[in-house]
Amino acid sequence: MNHATEPLIPGLGDGYRMDFTVSEHSARHMRRVLRSFLDLWELPELADAAELALTELIANVVLHVGGRHCAVLILRSPDGVRVEVSDQDPRPARLARTSDDADPLAEGGRGLLLVSAVTDRWGTDRRPGGKTVWFECDGK
Repeated sequence: MNHATEPLIPGLGDGYRMDFTVSEHSARHMRRVLRSFLDLWELPELADAAELALTELIANVVLHVGGRHCAVLILRSPDGVRVEVSDQDPRPARLARTSDDADPLAEGGRGLLLVSAVTDRWGTDRRPGGKTVWFECDGK
């Protein structure tokens, strides 16, 4: 079941949370939601980087998480935006390839390299029953 709420997280500003089961088309919808919040918060300059990073994290859930269930949290932070994607897979997210050993013909394995390249910070946190992969993009 998909469910959206407005979280109240002191000190982190406005935000949006949605729990849902993702499909191959979910990233497109989440990009629209993210862009709407970035426009509302007057941070449109972050849209390209944040949308690309969110797309990669959603794609990882589609490809690697059984059941494809996740929660997406979009937060207005003091410096810009923070996006978190939490899932029920306990395996840590990691850079699958580095630019030195990547097969240039491989179709996958570069998602977190892209996230790292286009965001100011990213990381992964273990939590009971899974993990959260997050990134932050700073505004002007």
